[in-house]
Amino acid sequence: MIDWDVAVNTGVRLVRPGPQVDLADARQAVAQLRELSAVAQGHVRDFTRLQPLEPAGPAVIVDRPGWIKANVDGFRVVLEPILDRLSRERAGNGTAANLTTAVGSRVTGVQLGAVLSYLAGRVLGQYELFLPPDPSGAAPTGRLTLVAPNIVHAERELDVDPHDFRLWVCLHEETHRVQFTANPWLREYVQTQMQEMLLTANVDAGELLTRLRAAGEAVADAVRGGDSNLIQAFQSPEQTEIMDRITAVMSLAEGHGDYVMDAVGPEVVPTVTEIRRRFQRRREGANPIEKVIRQLLGIELKMKQYEEGSAFVRHVVAHVGMADFNRVWESPENLPTLKEIRDPDAWIARVARPAALPDAGPAGGSAGE
Repeated sequence: MIDWDVAVNTGVRLVRPGPQVDLADARQAVAQLRELSAVAQGHVRDFTRLQPLEPAGPAVIVDRPGWIKANVDGFRVVLEPILDRLSRERAGNGTAANLTTAVGSRVTGVQLGAVLSYLAGRVLGQYELFLPPDPSGAAPTGRLTLVAPNIVHAERELDVDPHDFRLWVCLHEETHRVQFTANPWLREYVQTQMQEMLLTANVDAGELLTRLRAAGEAVADAVRGGDSNLIQAFQSPEQTEIMDRITAVMSLAEGHGDYVMDAVGPEVVPTVTEIRRRFQRRREGANPIEKVIRQLLGIELKMKQYEEGSAFVRHVVAHVGMADFNRVWESPENLPTLKEIRDPDAWIARVARPAALPDAGPAGGSAGE
């Protein structure tokens, strides 16, 4: 259903080159990013009070094509077993069906590659949850990846101190690594939600036409400045429920990363206030065409996850402290729902300290700082 080789080749062919950097500066940036990713580990562990259960080495530094290849590998790990199953269930008989499947997989591969080529010029880093098995057949636990050309491009565009900016980025991405390595169940939870989302995608021709019309309306709404996107346009009601769970956990993860990078920042990143101000202005300063693309691909939705998730974490830590906030990582039942992300008091009342909410005050924030 997806030609993975076509996806990689398309993405690598379409991705724009990174900034011009001479060899010495490039080597220095790579070495410093590796070093700062290790430095960030201690800061994040001390602040969050989360203890990874898996060893963590320095980040893997990649270029834009390397990021594309890594993400296609990740998609294959999560999606290929389910896609193979769906393909067998839906397979028709005869050459015509096989030909249709082959052509469709190439088209889907091109589409995936095109989206990844766009994202590859913008992503600063990520914690890769899903990796191909190693030569022994064992599944790796995850990998922290930083996209060096994008980080260099961003720091130049923002005109900020390179060392401070690189450490600031490492703090955010290292927080993601700690989230998943200190709480191994979280990886399986995310994978299960993604696979359930795919398994509910079986639609008949009439439903497909309805979703295509919805997609057309989403494009028109985005062009007009609305908040529609293609991801939501193609969702069934059942998929919407699953997507709400995925959005909630990703809002928590991204918001926690943003919270930690800014809270730790003042002590170890002297220019953090200026970096945050300029970075936020950059997020909001896209041209109209760029904004439409970002809206349709769901990138604006991701920015909303940063904002809502960060507000959730700040509110909870301020009212009940870091120790009780960390109950969020204990089990799937303790994760906030999407409604609770937007109403942190409801999560506190349900999970953290139900009796503490009426008496909670600003002084409680010192427990997490």
